[in-house]
Amino acid sequence: MADEASSSPAEEQECHQIEGEAELFYGAESGWVEARTSCEHLSSLSSDLLHVPTPDTPCNRCHHPTENWLCLCCKDVLCSRFVNKHMLEHYQETKHCLALSYSDLSVWCFSCDAYLDAQVILQLRSVYETTHLLKFGVPPPFRTVECWQICDSRMNGSSSGC
Repeated sequence: MADEASSSPAEEQECHQIEGEAELFYGAESGWVEARTSCEHLSSLSSDLLHVPTPDTPCNRCHHPTENWLCLCCKDVLCSRFVNKHMLEHYQETKHCLALSYSDLSVWCFSCDAYLDAQVILQLRSVYETTHLLKFGVPPPFRTVECWQICDSRMNGSSSGC
């Protein structure tokens, strides 16, 4: 009976390989920022996030062609704080706090001062899928069940991830 509870060396090796892949995927020890899986500001999202400007849309104010963000409240496209700060100004003027980066498709909440996980938060998944398809021409890859289990175990304090 005790043999049934213990895992084989092959199973342990596979588990450690999955953990290693998850660390690469999630950026362990690289200054990686953990995206939030909830946000109290989601009610401010635009009602139609399936129809958005393409990722090559320039900033609406300065026409800069790169480092642009999509306001997820009104769908304006504005440049990042590393260009002319028009998205930051837009937030300060309108309090539209949710934006998607066309550079890496990350979602930022200015009010929470945090990244949001667009694959986990259902209200963001459609805009993430749409912009990924527009940018790369293919649907986005989604995390495997193994990665979800490792994330869950780490959040619950387990060290093994298995």
